[in-house]
Amino acid sequence: MHRDAVAGGRRIGDRREAARVSAASQWQKTLYAVLVLAILAVAGILVVTRRNSSARAARTATSGSSVPHVVDPEAKQFYLKGIYYFNKRTPETLNQAVDFFTQAVVRDPQYAEAYVGLADCYNLLREYSVMPAGEAYPRAQAAAKRAVALDDSLSGAHSSLAFVDFYWSWDVPGAQREFERALELDPKSVLAHHWYATFLLALGRLPESLQEIDKAQQLDPMSSAILADKGLILFHNGQKEQAIALLKQIESTEPDFLSPHNYLAIIYFQQGDYRQYLVEARKSASLLHDERRLAIVTASEKGFASGGSRGMLNAMLKEQISLHEKGQESAYSLAGTYAALGQKKEALDNLENSYQKREPEIVSIRIDPWLDNLHDEGRYRQILEKIGLPPI
Repeated sequence: MHRDAVAGGRRIGDRREAARVSAASQWQKTLYAVLVLAILAVAGILVVTRRNSSARAARTATSGSSVPHVVDPEAKQFYLKGIYYFNKRTPETLNQAVDFFTQAVVRDPQYAEAYVGLADCYNLLREYSVMPAGEAYPRAQAAAKRAVALDDSLSGAHSSLAFVDFYWSWDVPGAQREFERALELDPKSVLAHHWYATFLLALGRLPESLQEIDKAQQLDPMSSAILADKGLILFHNGQKEQAIALLKQIESTEPDFLSPHNYLAIIYFQQGDYRQYLVEARKSASLLHDERRLAIVTASEKGFASGGSRGMLNAMLKEQISLHEKGQESAYSLAGTYAALGQKKEALDNLENSYQKREPEIVSIRIDPWLDNLHDEGRYRQILEKIGLPPI
């Protein structure tokens, strides 16, 4: 979850600032990004060419089954290192995983699983770092399509494509088909069950979402990412005490893991515990190294100290407007703060603006607690329909 949004402490808050890394590290990432995009572009041309040739038939044995691709041993080692760092899910380790998956496809351009790894990393970098959506998602989409082209029977390729189909393209039916295809190919795919659960959550299909995250947990009971998303899903299913207990447990054992802080911020805000909301919002912004989110949190803390919850929201909005005017804050985040202040017209105006700009955060409009008081508004329901989300 695809792909979840609270201003200053929301999972899907604006991340338009470039990641703060050293100059040498930034140069290396840029080099790898250019290299990956070049590989994907050439690969796309090759795929189109193959569709009109007999090359695919040449790879088919007399029994009718495709000859398995023999992976280059060195590429395999790069891939395994990528998986290791991917599973840690921090801004730094996800970028390390991108480096290793890139080296794998450079070594072996036919290595479908490595393209899946790249797609998965870019899908999550949108959430776990400050990489802009317009940079992360197109790369994820290109890598996922390349993986499908190389091996249509690869469950992970379809899961990756489903993720970006929903959060970037807003293609709800397409994402549904890809998730179903992924689970058909591998009913025990942890990632397919996990990401399908967060997709269902965004659609408001809450009981199904809980069933899918339970399946993912049964398949991988040690995954902190699955447990954290289960906490968010439990919250939306009305099991708030269980959600908080689970998230605080993860937070205590893995204090540098972003998701529990984001999700607890959502829950504390919804419950009106603004002091704890601000604590978690600051932790989230610090882990992301996001100076703009830190500025919003700092302003919010000062506003809360002088004027309580109303002062917090007004101070937050003032800072957000300033950043928005510089192109550094999303209209979606403004909409949430306006809604929390009870200024529905301004909230709806900004939601419409967010839709027109195709801000990825807006896919969480249906479940975002900051927008709860807009559910009966006709304009809100129209935006839901235009995005392709089910009515409330």
